[in-house]
Amino acid sequence: MSRQQREALDQMMRNGPLDIAGDPAEQRAVFERMLTARPLADDVTATPGVLGGVPVLTIEAGGASTETVLLWFHGGWYAMGSPRTSAGLSSEVARRTGARVVSVDYRLAPEHPYPAALQDARSAYQALLDGGTDPRSVVFVGESAGGGLAAATLAGLHADGLPQPACAVLFSPWTDLTLRGASMTSKAGIDPSFAPEKVRVRAADYLGAAGAAADPSVSPLFADLTGLPPLLIQAGSHEILLDDSTRLAARAAAADVAVTLDVTPGVPHLFQSFSAMLDEGDAALSRVAAFLHAHVGSPVSRAAGLQG
Repeated sequence: MSRQQREALDQMMRNGPLDIAGDPAEQRAVFERMLTARPLADDVTATPGVLGGVPVLTIEAGGASTETVLLWFHGGWYAMGSPRTSAGLSSEVARRTGARVVSVDYRLAPEHPYPAALQDARSAYQALLDGGTDPRSVVFVGESAGGGLAAATLAGLHADGLPQPACAVLFSPWTDLTLRGASMTSKAGIDPSFAPEKVRVRAADYLGAAGAAADPSVSPLFADLTGLPPLLIQAGSHEILLDDSTRLAARAAAADVAVTLDVTPGVPHLFQSFSAMLDEGDAALSRVAAFLHAHVGSPVSRAAGLQG
């Protein structure tokens, strides 16, 4: 692995224009420009649709060759981002797995605080099932806030006795909106992208008037994780959300969940998005593909169930 690659990525992120605590409308535009500056590969298709009343973007790379559906939840601290901003990463996972991505364009805070995103995630999954998709062919994938959203949705499904997907992949999930993880301070000096005081602004936006930071449906770190499907949790050691991943993995293991915690040293938040320039990112996505190959069952239908 290349020290030069890691240093170049670190500098690029430190010098980036994004201010996650800034005006949401302005920073959404910055976030969009940053993450969509490079066009998608020629063999990637991105088709808008609606799933359970929620806008989605269906992404395929080279044509889906398996029955697997990756129900994808983008990052952006619940206040920014979209299926398009995560399409670079999601299309790369699609390419490596032959799966089809259905990326959920859940509502954003502060205009739509908790529980809007959670409701949208649940509605999209329920619509997949109602449309005939076998849950054994579905994988939840979430990045950052989307990783926390995926975990919270899984915990809610179990509590309500609904079928779980085959497995879930969580990239640096934001699982504790109380911001009490030790890495919030211990990693603040080496995280090139984020600072705790800025994250606190976005947490307050997501909570709004109805949410409580320690509520398990807000912070799945505190949820009953019993009955969750196999989890792959990936994080970098240079991020303030590191403890959100390590503590979630420990609690899942204590609840008898088959969990793989995969921490890559010396890399920042969502380093997998830079697999084209970072060897560690490429290697991490290869481990994601191997995990999915090991855990996705034999589906009976590949109907997407897209509906109004």
